[in-house]
Amino acid sequence: MSGMHARGRVPAHARIADAPPVPDFPAPAAPAHAPTYAPDITPSVTSPMDKTAKTDRAARSDKNGKGPKVDLATEITASLVVFLVALPLCIGVAVASGVPAELGIISGVIGGLVVGAARGSTLQVSGPAAGLAALVAETVLEYGVAMLGVIVLGSGILQIVLGLVRLGRIFQAISLAVVQGMLAGIGLPLMFSQLYPMSDSKAPGTPIENMAGLPGLIADTFANPQALIAAGLGVVTIVLSFLWKKMPGPVKKIPAALVAVGIGIGVASLPGVDVKTLQVGNLLASVDVPGPTEFAGLADVGIITAILTFTVIASAESLFTAAAVDRMHSGPRTRYNPELIAQGAGNTVAGLLGALPITAVVARSSANVQAGAKTRLSRTLHGLWLLAFALLLPQVLALIPIAVLAGVLVHSGWKLFAPEEFPKMWRQDRGEFAVMTLTTLVIVATALLEGVLFGLAAGIVLAALRMSQTVIKQHLEEDTAKVVMAGNATFLRLPQLIEALEAAAEAGKPRIRLDLTGVTHLDHACRNQVEEFVAQQRGFGLRVELLMPGPAKPVGEAAPAPVADSADEWDRPAGTGLPRRPYAPAAAGPTQGPGPTAEWFYLDTRPMPEEYASR
Repeated sequence: MSGMHARGRVPAHARIADAPPVPDFPAPAAPAHAPTYAPDITPSVTSPMDKTAKTDRAARSDKNGKGPKVDLATEITASLVVFLVALPLCIGVAVASGVPAELGIISGVIGGLVVGAARGSTLQVSGPAAGLAALVAETVLEYGVAMLGVIVLGSGILQIVLGLVRLGRIFQAISLAVVQGMLAGIGLPLMFSQLYPMSDSKAPGTPIENMAGLPGLIADTFANPQALIAAGLGVVTIVLSFLWKKMPGPVKKIPAALVAVGIGIGVASLPGVDVKTLQVGNLLASVDVPGPTEFAGLADVGIITAILTFTVIASAESLFTAAAVDRMHSGPRTRYNPELIAQGAGNTVAGLLGALPITAVVARSSANVQAGAKTRLSRTLHGLWLLAFALLLPQVLALIPIAVLAGVLVHSGWKLFAPEEFPKMWRQDRGEFAVMTLTTLVIVATALLEGVLFGLAAGIVLAALRMSQTVIKQHLEEDTAKVVMAGNATFLRLPQLIEALEAAAEAGKPRIRLDLTGVTHLDHACRNQVEEFVAQQRGFGLRVELLMPGPAKPVGEAAPAPVADSADEWDRPAGTGLPRRPYAPAAAGPTQGPGPTAEWFYLDTRPMPEEYASR
């Protein structure tokens, strides 16, 4: 029991509880010289911040507070901008995924008409995403296009279930290093895989094989004039994608991908040019509803694994995108669980039609925000424009060179890879940099799921190591070997703890003192190790004193007073790295119990050996 409680002092928090309540936001007192104005005669002056707040409120709701105001002309214009960005991306993602281009358009239509009309997020746009292209291509290569619908359908149903049980926020509990590593691991293989169709060639297969085949690809491209023209179109597309935003005036508002498509169509129509163009069939004929044969594949463990992988990646990408899009505007924030249900509904419909998986995508969402959209109308209409274009003007799609779409995806892969994030992470946190780099390398070397799981495991290990910060100091006095430990003692620090205990035992002193009072957390493994050591050394006849916090005892119960050899043991000076412990005298009487801050220690009260008793 501390001296404060022995003298009957009242703790500070008890005194505060008796004080009158303090307002949550106390108004600061005006200076004595400040003039006072009557509210009814003071002229109304609106600060810029007030104007901004009013503008934000006006953007958020109408006069009745029912929701954002709808400017129909602005919403239609924004929807056309999003349509122009989405069209080449939907087709390019489908081609990169190894499926017919029509399936990409169908997924884009579903992303607009189904997900776009649902509640959850207001301005983010959904559709087939480049981030899933590599995973879809791998899945199609292994199980075929027919099984893709079953996998996407299963993912959609699982997303709806996760949203209904309110687990939407759980996808935010992932290390940023793992997320960035995952995106980089998606972007790097995407870039290398699209370099081949950019030269009218076929990619060998895995990311490692694609990287290894680059020298041969370059040699073959320069040896074939038509392949060189296709590669030139791809390079022009990439350059435009990077530099178009620097164009002056309203020209830069035209999507760079649309400009590249226009240039590609013009070059492909020139005489003597024979580059590969997009082969587009009947949109309705491309619908492939899964049948009993495909659903029988659910008995395959690989199919179940693919469903879980699609669910995790698509959900995480959608909700991460939602957080990013929320930072772009001042309108209503995303509601994560409804948004996850909306994404699940979209993937369910896409699976029933045998189309590509759907996620929220940054490029289309940012275009929607920048175009001035305020409601869900713009993203819903963009799906309608996609449907109308594919049904009424399919012959226009057949004029688009594949090299141009590949160039668009190379740029998307570079944005996902984001090489500037690696040195930035190195400067901020080298441990997180290691997690990010390892996640990327494992994804490139193996597959997306294995890389993400490895990254999550690495992030957990890093967090555990950082939470288990333990300081162990040991020193010898003339008759005592002392071990002082502070911090969080977990099983990860067992080797360090065992080494210190063994050193104390080997010191040959008749007394061992283990001071663990500075330990803020002692897990079962470390506590068990300490108790076994104490029992063993006492069995050898040594005097062992173990100082560690114990539970406070009820008032009225006799309590032993802590024992200290010297005052410096109880009042350590500042700067030692260990917490101070005030000396506590013995209780005044048997009826006085410990206060809430009392500490109890398990000490060896046996007498010292005779040869040391006189010291």
